[in-house]
Amino acid sequence: MRRLIIISLMLFGAASYAQTTVQGKVVDENNEPIPGTNVVLVGKAEGTTTDFDGNFTFNTSEQPPFKLQFTSIGYSDFVADVTANNQTLSITLGETSTLLDEVVISASRTPERIFESPVTVERFGLKEIENTASADFYGGLENLKGVDVNTNSLTFKSVNTRGFATFANTRFMQLVDGMDNSTPALNFPIGNLVGMIETDVLSVELLPGASSALYGANAFNGILFMRSKNPFDYEGISVSIKRGITSQAAAGDNSYTDVGIRAAHKFSDKFAAKVNFGYLKGTDWAANSLQGKDENNFAITGSTRANDLDYDGVNVYGDDFSIDIKDVALTLEGLGALPAGANALVPSVEVSRTGYNESDLTNYNAESIKADWGLYFRPWANDFEISYVGKVGTGSTIYQGTNRYNINGFFQQQHKIEFRNDNFFLRGYVVADKAGDSYDMVFTGVNINRSWKDDNTWFGEYAGTFVQATLGGATEEQAHAAARAQAESGRFEPGSPEFQAAFDRVIQDPDLTSGSQFKDASKYYHADGNYNFSHLTDFAEIQVGGSFRQYSLNSFGTIYTDLDGPIDYSEFGIYSQIQKTIDLQGEKSLKLTGSIRYDKSEFFDGFFSPRLSAGFTVNRDHNVRASVQTGFRNPTTQDLFIGLDAGSAILVGSAPENLERYTRDFDISGGGQLLGQPTSITQTGTAAYTNSYTRASVETLGETGNPADLVIANPDVVKPEQVTSAEIGYRGKLGKLVVDFSTYYNSYKDFISQEVVLAPFYGTVGDGSLSVAAISNGDFQAYSTYTNSEADVNSYGASLGLTAKVFGNFDLGGSYTYTKLDFDREANPDVMLNFNTPEHKFKASFGNTELFKNFGFNINYRFSDDYFWEATFAEGAVPEFHVLDAQVNLEVPSIKSTFKLGGTNLTGEEYFTAFGTGLIGSMYYVSWTINN
Repeated sequence: MRRLIIISLMLFGAASYAQTTVQGKVVDENNEPIPGTNVVLVGKAEGTTTDFDGNFTFNTSEQPPFKLQFTSIGYSDFVADVTANNQTLSITLGETSTLLDEVVISASRTPERIFESPVTVERFGLKEIENTASADFYGGLENLKGVDVNTNSLTFKSVNTRGFATFANTRFMQLVDGMDNSTPALNFPIGNLVGMIETDVLSVELLPGASSALYGANAFNGILFMRSKNPFDYEGISVSIKRGITSQAAAGDNSYTDVGIRAAHKFSDKFAAKVNFGYLKGTDWAANSLQGKDENNFAITGSTRANDLDYDGVNVYGDDFSIDIKDVALTLEGLGALPAGANALVPSVEVSRTGYNESDLTNYNAESIKADWGLYFRPWANDFEISYVGKVGTGSTIYQGTNRYNINGFFQQQHKIEFRNDNFFLRGYVVADKAGDSYDMVFTGVNINRSWKDDNTWFGEYAGTFVQATLGGATEEQAHAAARAQAESGRFEPGSPEFQAAFDRVIQDPDLTSGSQFKDASKYYHADGNYNFSHLTDFAEIQVGGSFRQYSLNSFGTIYTDLDGPIDYSEFGIYSQIQKTIDLQGEKSLKLTGSIRYDKSEFFDGFFSPRLSAGFTVNRDHNVRASVQTGFRNPTTQDLFIGLDAGSAILVGSAPENLERYTRDFDISGGGQLLGQPTSITQTGTAAYTNSYTRASVETLGETGNPADLVIANPDVVKPEQVTSAEIGYRGKLGKLVVDFSTYYNSYKDFISQEVVLAPFYGTVGDGSLSVAAISNGDFQAYSTYTNSEADVNSYGASLGLTAKVFGNFDLGGSYTYTKLDFDREANPDVMLNFNTPEHKFKASFGNTELFKNFGFNINYRFSDDYFWEATFAEGAVPEFHVLDAQVNLEVPSIKSTFKLGGTNLTGEEYFTAFGTGLIGSMYYVSWTINN
């Protein structure tokens, strides 16, 4: 009897812990497998996914009967009954007739149908990534409604929405699995150079406009929210190999390689891991514009070295430095190097040194090497997860900011630890970078020139030869030609050993008076968390969260005023959101959302950023939304701490301690010495903010000679910027047509901008005499200051997106975006807004994922209206452009592969999205993707 009882108990225990196995296959209505379908036990956090062939095996301790739910983006959900162990299921999912059922997370920090999102949101999912005609998923973002992608270089694209676009886009946040991947030194992301690997991308969501209420200061103009695949849900090895060429008139045809590898494995219900590796190599878009620009960096039509003595080519460097040769002649005459009265033979004209073309100063190597890895632990085999993620990346690219920079061997790393389940997350991470062998190409040209002949010698020879030639009977034009020929004697020619030796020496020297290297080893530490109380209360969904960030800037004095050691400072924020859905008659409902965030930087008073929204669902096919959002952004690290001589102006951040920390010695002209001034002075950054004139008024003085035209600048030190944004939108389905419309109006307060001012070396601005004399004698320094504009700055716009199934199973889509700046430029000539956005944009797509069995195609078209590009490096018109991309793809299920043949800019009409960058040519590629 005792043995019988023991045996019975053992059998009972075995039965209690017996495992139920369910297997099967998931297909679409054409009997094609649907890989990546989520298979979840209803009511429990247990599940699996289908493999490439649509097959799945699900093991659980749950005893039948129970239900399994099958979900996949683009298909209707399906719930199946499991009534026995070892049951085999055959599941057919029907395609959803609308994209409105897609789920997004970023809009409210909680999963919701895009149809019900309280604000505008764009989504780029697996289907869109697989079918994009662009060379990679990041380039495919160009086809999203309302999105601007400015191409800095082949591997550096800057995403932006609703205007105010620069490559140093500090108004826009980019998150990868919750981590900000902006560089610590520059305070903005360098595209996808050290970002995500395509085989690991699960989805991309984009919130245009102010998103500060939930995401803080850097989400002032929008946020790009990228998510990767969790190894618990997506196992296996995936490989993508892409080969092709880039074609550009300036650079020719060059090979292009892009490889991505993902390996993920779920070792048990408690532990999973993954690793990714990506490698890209190509040749960058060469920038070879020889068009001249003036002292304010405005393009000059028709200006060349042959017809402009003060020529400063857009992509020519070393010609940035110029002097009035009459002043040189006066100095030489005073030293006895020229006969008395010789200066009367010399005209008062600015003459610049001869520069080097950009192609002489870079090899246009575009490269990206990145890897990441993750360890995921679910100690109780449910939704509670602990993860560690590490990312490293290095690469080479071109960056255009105040100058043009060769980013060579740039390195960035991120490390994150996160605790999360369906209701909360708590994460902490560190982001650190190193500049590698990066250098400023403008100062490379300047200091190669100075390596073979310093400025005093060069201009002295020029002025002396000009006088001699004039005395010999030469015309003014002949005298200038003879003077330049003499001054150029001994010049290091590109390709010569002397040039190469000087180039190698300059790019390894961080002192901008003799070199061009910029050094950096900055980092920031970030922690943030969120708790959703929806499982604890039925009244409403309530969330609370917060974040903290500590910066440590360390550029060794090459970018910031941190020559004596790192600059540390911090900021934090807390927020809360309440969301309530009120069911009305029939299918009608009203979704109300209120959010508020408080942020505080140690340098400024705290700010509240509220958001209110309402979404009215008429029925499953129609939703109207309205919102009022506020946002703010703290001044960036550059706004506060930069101390950089960019050649045309010195950039000085306006943190109080920064102004005195930046110092510079300046020589005073002979005209100043005649007024009793010393031969040199030391000036600090304070002069820019307390003793300066506006640049526009100094230019007016040069035209009129009237000192009364001078206007005192003395800009205020920078403080946080605020925006209030009102938006109305509609999402719905009209028959087979899906419509998404939104319109907005933004009103800015304390708009952060750069203002170029001129600080005299002697005298006090407004004194009417000494400071005016300093300006007239050229005894002043131009500073680019960081301040807040008192002018009214507003913008508004609208977007309309239409998608539909046509001719049976063809996908047709199109969008139009209107963006307008409301600003009185004539009344505020010195305020730089960097709006840099076309007024009209149109995008269209046409394709079929299943034109016939396993074969699909997609065509994308983009139109951009012309617009004016305003930036510190160069300003000029960006002509309208039309771009056509296309791809065809073939799936081969037997080897779990997809082959794609594609091309971008197929018309071959080269274009650019920012003045001063290289023209964008065409790309042609073939790719092979395995098991993705």
